[in-house]
Amino acid sequence: MKGRKIFDAITQVDDDLIGEARTTSLKKRAKTWRIWGIVAACLALALGIGQLTSIWQIKVPGRNPGGSIKPIMDVIYPKALAFDDLDAVREVRDENPVDETFEAAINDFAYRTSAQIFKEKDDNINYSPLSLYYALALAASGARGDTQKELLSLLGVADDETLSEQSGNLYRLLYTDNDIGKLKIANSLWLDDDMNGEPIEFREGFVKNAIKNFFASSYSVDFADENTGEAMAKWISDNTNGTLNPSIDLDKEQILSIINTIYFYDQWIDRFNRDKTAMDIFHLADGNDVEVDFMNQTFASAGFARGDGFTRASLGLKNAGRMTFILPDTGISPYDLLSSPEKMQEVFEDGEEFYGEVVWKVPKFKFGAEFELVNTLKALGVNSAFAQNANFSGITNHMAFITKVKQETHIAIDEDGVEASAFTQIDYCGSALPKDRADMILDRPFIYGITAQNGALLFVGICGNPAK
Repeated sequence: MKGRKIFDAITQVDDDLIGEARTTSLKKRAKTWRIWGIVAACLALALGIGQLTSIWQIKVPGRNPGGSIKPIMDVIYPKALAFDDLDAVREVRDENPVDETFEAAINDFAYRTSAQIFKEKDDNINYSPLSLYYALALAASGARGDTQKELLSLLGVADDETLSEQSGNLYRLLYTDNDIGKLKIANSLWLDDDMNGEPIEFREGFVKNAIKNFFASSYSVDFADENTGEAMAKWISDNTNGTLNPSIDLDKEQILSIINTIYFYDQWIDRFNRDKTAMDIFHLADGNDVEVDFMNQTFASAGFARGDGFTRASLGLKNAGRMTFILPDTGISPYDLLSSPEKMQEVFEDGEEFYGEVVWKVPKFKFGAEFELVNTLKALGVNSAFAQNANFSGITNHMAFITKVKQETHIAIDEDGVEASAFTQIDYCGSALPKDRADMILDRPFIYGITAQNGALLFVGICGNPAK
C-alpha cells in the first residue's frame, strides 16, 4: 500500500512526540522513463498577524476519498506558554540548553550566507538565515560522506547528532504562541516512494529524527501530479497565516521535498503613536525621493552604538526580543557594510556603546523577496549535495541529489509591531543616565536585523525603498 514503508519507519516513535499515525492511500502513476532521484529543499518564509492554523488535511480535489492529502504522521508542537508565565519560560530554557558553540555557529552561518546574498543588490532585500539553516540541517541529518561533511562545515557543527539535538533544543526554546506574539517554525517532508513501479525506501532513522528534533510532518505524494504542488503551496500558505501564496513548480523526477516555514509576529514594547505618524521624504540611493509614512518616537534614555560608518539602535518587543536598525553614515551604502562576514559582524555586534536620548523616525514598510540559493551554497563550499553522486543514503536507498533551494520572505512593520519571517528578540536598555544622543532618522537606505535572546541573527535585510 502507498505510504506503508514510510508509515512503518515512523510507528516506533514515542507517543509524546507524535499524534495518531495513519497510512495514506494515494493512487500512483506508471513512469516509463529513466528517473533520477532528487532532494529538493524549498524554503518559504512569511508572517502575518492573527491565529496560526495547523494544516493537517490539505484539500486536493479528485484524489483519495474525501479529496485530501493527509499526513502520514501528525506532529505535536511544543506546549504554548502564557505571555507572563516566566517560571514556565525558565523551565523550558533549562530543559533545552543551547550550547554557546551552536549559537556561534548560527551567527557565523548568518553572516557568511548573508554576505553572499547581499552581493545581488536590490532596493529591498529580506532574508532569513534561520529558515535556510533549519532546512539544510534537516538535509544534513540524512547526508553521509563528503556530502555531509560539506553541509556540516557550512552549518558549523561537528556531527549530525549534535546538529539535530541542538536544532531541537533551539526549536523548543524559540517556540512562542501567546496573546501578544507568535513564532512557529514548521517543517515538512513530501515523499514519493514509488518510481516506475520500483519502491523507494526512506530510512527509519531519518524520518524519526525529523519528527523528534525538527517537528516535521510527513506526506506521501505523487510529484507527477500537479495537485501535489497545489497541496504544498496550501501547506505553506496555511503555516504562514496566508502571507505567502507561492506557486510550486514540480519536477517529474522528484522524490523528496523539504519545506520550512517561519511565522512571526510581535508587538513593540512602546508602540508608536499613530497621531504622530506623518508623510515625509525618503531619499533613494539613485538620488530620487519618495514620500512615505514615518513613525515617530523619542526615548529620553536608551542604548545605541556608533561604529565605523554606522549608528545602531534597537526597538524592544514584548516577547523579550529586539529589532535592530543600522543607519549608515551619509555617503555610505548599506551594501558596503554587508560586503563580508567580518563587516557584517562588526555592524551587528561591535561599535562604541552609549546611553542617551534616541530620536526615532522610522518609515512604515511592507515587502517580500525571493531567492534561488544553489549558487550561494556552492560559493560557500557546498558542492557534493548538488552532484548526481551526492550521498544522501541516510534518507533513502535511491539516488538523490539537491536540485533547488528556494526561499520566499515577507516583512512588514507598523505602529503596533513587526511581522517577519524569523524570530525576533530585542533587549531594551532605558535605565542609564543620558550621555549622548542618537538620531535614528531612517530617511535613506538602512539595514535591519532581528536577533534571538541568545544573540543569534535570525533575520536580516535592507530597506532601500519603503514605497515599493
